[in-house]
Amino acid sequence: MDWVVKIGGSLFPKEAIELVNALKRLKGSKKSNNINFLIIIGGGEFANLIRKYDGITRFSNHITHETAIDSMDIIAKLLNDKFDFTKLVYSIEDAENSLNDGFIPILACSKILKENEDNNEIPHSWDMTSDSISAYIANLLKAKLLIATNVDGIYTQKPTKFGAKFIHDIDAKKLLTFDETSVDLMLAEYLLKFGTNCFVVNGNFPERVLSLIGEDIGSRINNNDYNTDYNFKYTLIRGE
Repeated sequence: MDWVVKIGGSLFPKEAIELVNALKRLKGSKKSNNINFLIIIGGGEFANLIRKYDGITRFSNHITHETAIDSMDIIAKLLNDKFDFTKLVYSIEDAENSLNDGFIPILACSKILKENEDNNEIPHSWDMTSDSISAYIANLLKAKLLIATNVDGIYTQKPTKFGAKFIHDIDAKKLLTFDETSVDLMLAEYLLKFGTNCFVVNGNFPERVLSLIGEDIGSRINNNDYNTDYNFKYTLIRGE
């Protein structure tokens, strides 16, 4: 597996569907060079409602964690229903088999996360959402990670706040000092732990995602050949 593409739940349904269709076009193009990727999608409004209810009536960390992941599974099933070229998968083995069969895998994460709960790498906390879950899965697959969200990348604070400034390139150690921005609080910690990088890009513009993956910019970063000559914004988080 070359890439894990995490699609933010904020993009579901319309923009998420458009992005997956664009990824299909990339998959069938000469530019892709047989690049393989797995899709993970966030829990969207379902997860937001759980967080809202938890703020009103405190539930256990275990049950809010579990139900938020269930929300990701629900959105993954709904997204998969829109295509005949994707396949809903529940394990790494299923993902690899679906690629061999010519499908793009969309991962429902709950089974993998439950199987790995005993290794103490998966805290039950709102600090860990689909962003850091995607980093965890990408590490299992030894794949590069791209997060497609509804903003251009990382900002000095939440992008909706006054005075928030865009950051093109940031060390994950520096990101650890931030309050929650356009990614969750655990992501930087995971990138440092796994020694990997991550791209954050605006998924409302599928061509931006395709440019990063199609050029396979991640492999060139590892060879100190990082090309910043793009006419759009995105953020590289460096955890290496």
